[in-house]
Amino acid sequence: MAKALTKSQIADEIATKAGITKKAGVEILEHLAELAYKNAKNTFTLPGLGKLVLVNRKARMGRNPATGETIKIAAKRVVKFRVAKAAKDAILGAKK
Repeated sequence: MAKALTKSQIADEIATKAGITKKAGVEILEHLAELAYKNAKNTFTLPGLGKLVLVNRKARMGRNPATGETIKIAAKRVVKFRVAKAAKDAILGAKK
């Protein structure tokens, strides 16, 4: 299986495609991440990839797999990434 791209490899690809320096490519990636962190509360969408959403999970009962003991899991807020249909189709192939 191929290894995942590193941050510098992604920045290099962006820089090459846009005809800018690698340093500018890194700055673009960092700015994009910063935007995502600031706006995740209101849903942050990356067109063609998906969106970051903040979800409230209810309290629930769970089970400790080691002991089988029932435990209460508190309510919490979590960040989820919902993959766009276009990305699913491009990666998995469109359903027929």
